[in-house]
Amino acid sequence: MSDPAHRRLIAWLEGLGSGAVAFSGGADSGLLLALARDAWGGRVAALTLVAPYMARQEISDAVAFAAGLGVRHELVEFPMPQSMENNPPERCYLCKRALYEQLIAAAERLGFDTVLDGTNLDDLKDYRPGLRAVRELGIRTPLLDCSITKADVRRIAHALGLASWRKPTNACLLTRLPFGQRVTMSSLQRIEEAERLLLARGFDWVRVRLHGGLARIEVAREQRARLLAEADGVVTALKALGLRHVTLDLEGYRLGSMNEQAE
Repeated sequence: MSDPAHRRLIAWLEGLGSGAVAFSGGADSGLLLALARDAWGGRVAALTLVAPYMARQEISDAVAFAAGLGVRHELVEFPMPQSMENNPPERCYLCKRALYEQLIAAAERLGFDTVLDGTNLDDLKDYRPGLRAVRELGIRTPLLDCSITKADVRRIAHALGLASWRKPTNACLLTRLPFGQRVTMSSLQRIEEAERLLLARGFDWVRVRLHGGLARIEVAREQRARLLAEADGVVTALKALGLRHVTLDLEGYRLGSMNEQAE
């Protein structure tokens, strides 16, 4: 491939030689894992976090993707840290710090002394306190080091035929809750099921933000009119999950809308 961004990544990976990829199943870590396999052959492993606040479909997607690449893949169980039970503003830092300590231990057990993360250049534009933990623990960030944007990721992944190339950006279910709101398994399950129902209706870029008993739905702007047209069915389905109020966010789908509290 003649793509300069692709060449930069391959050269970076070839200079390292082996490692374990923190693999969520999304576009960024999917591209990183595929290129690491190509550059390193069998000297790579995928490590996927399994936590109460991770959507089950994301775990299933990660398992299927890694199997398709033929790389070694391990699921790392990770319980909810007590420090995150009230969804503090520094949640992302606390989570990244704890989970990457687990991934480093898992990587060492498999014989790898390096863990790679899929942070890309565009991630620096958002409120990302977890990046501090990545840096503190010495996690390597090839996409960031090579100045790879999200558009670069999707373009390269599409050219390589990776199924994840247009997968919507995802994040853990805690990002659907306001800072300071107590996290319960029932709230996480409601969020996951509500988003699953909307995805099944064809709203492929969607967030359901939960404010107590109120669900604030974000969909792509071009899909807002269709959601309003289907409002009766959507409201009925979401109220059946125990949500008292269902609203449409007129600003539409956007990353990190809960982070506005932290600005």
